[in-house]
Amino acid sequence: MRRICLALPTNRACAGTIADVAEEAAHAAAEFGVEVHLLVLDSSDPDALAEHTRTVRALPPAPGVVVHHLDEERQADFLGRAVRRAGVAEPERVLGLLLPDAVSYGACTNRAFLVAAALGCTSVHRRDSDSTYQLLDGKPVFPIHHELRSLGRRAADVVPDVSKSLLEPADAAKPVSLVGGSFIGELSVDVSEIRALDPDLYYDVVSLWAPPVWTEEQTRELVAESFTGGGTEPFTRDESVLGAPDIRRIDMCNLALHHEVYERIPLPPAPDTIGSDYFLLHVVLDATLPGVVHNRHIVNHYTPERRTGAGFTAYQVRFVKFLLSMLYLYPVYGEMTVTAGALLDERHRVRVDAVLDMVRRSTGTDRADNHHRLAVLDRSYRQLGGKYAEFADHLVPIRERLLDEAQADAEDFARLIEAWGPLVAAARAEDPSGVGAPSTEAPTG
Repeated sequence: MRRICLALPTNRACAGTIADVAEEAAHAAAEFGVEVHLLVLDSSDPDALAEHTRTVRALPPAPGVVVHHLDEERQADFLGRAVRRAGVAEPERVLGLLLPDAVSYGACTNRAFLVAAALGCTSVHRRDSDSTYQLLDGKPVFPIHHELRSLGRRAADVVPDVSKSLLEPADAAKPVSLVGGSFIGELSVDVSEIRALDPDLYYDVVSLWAPPVWTEEQTRELVAESFTGGGTEPFTRDESVLGAPDIRRIDMCNLALHHEVYERIPLPPAPDTIGSDYFLLHVVLDATLPGVVHNRHIVNHYTPERRTGAGFTAYQVRFVKFLLSMLYLYPVYGEMTVTAGALLDERHRVRVDAVLDMVRRSTGTDRADNHHRLAVLDRSYRQLGGKYAEFADHLVPIRERLLDEAQADAEDFARLIEAWGPLVAAARAEDPSGVGAPSTEAPTG
């Protein structure tokens, strides 16, 4: 029986989301005959963790669904064993990249990839703790409907199951490696307040993540579309497109990846950096692997802690680090785009050595563009005034540190890519029961 991993990383209270995702897991098992491993990777505080434990224990048994609720201690136990078995260089440093002290969107998903490998899953289906599902006629609209219809299949065979095919003939024999949708609701990056305060300054700030070589027209289009997801229109009927995936229409809260992608290349483990978990979308697109983009968008919730006090400062630092990370990511994206199908071997698998070489060389990129980004941010935030001007003051003494961290994060990404193959092999060798006894188990259907 095909096994899949429905993964929910969280560092906040989200009992309702856990229950919702468990319902999606039960639906997947019943409708598609798969064994679903619902994986909750929990880095939340003790009170939220206790609430999540109660929620998981109260989930109704569902045939074909196994629930794993792993707190950070259990995650660390599993990862420590995998790192030791892998025999990687600098094991403690690698372990720190997998389970850092700081928030890391890439690292939490990398942990899901390794646990999925240990459980024998062929795909990871990622959801987020600050989101839920749309309803149609009172019933949840589950993205897994499209994910399990297409993922891993020969692309040519998927054509009858999508609304529209833009599949190139040269890609017909390749596997569908990504299936994704987006979200409706609040912007995925919390900058809507800047847009409301001053649209011109919003453009100045958001345009900083555009590639420097882009035209003004391309940059304006990027700013207009950035972080908006699927807009605000509710779901009414299914639409899906097969071909080179439009990754601007995909969000990590609504994504499924085939194991042949994530078992070869991890995500950047950059701490305190939003957007660090989107790298594999570029890999799939640039390597000419087919994907399916659908409109079963997830509802994105507003998280108020990002807009006041310490939460505002912490989130803005993550946003700044996101902008600075582009200095090292865009050279890689550019090279992958040029390399295109040559990124794949004869079995349509991503060539790890090619990607690793690109990432390593990117670490030597001149920092001039990042100095410019920080200067524009300083000027723009001071013009916005209030808490934004205060944040500009906060940035001044840590500018050099952030510049150093952005480069170090790129170097750490190269280090993790190099270690990733042995880590995945070590995870696969793990006794699934050693991942942590399931919190809930029901007989497979």
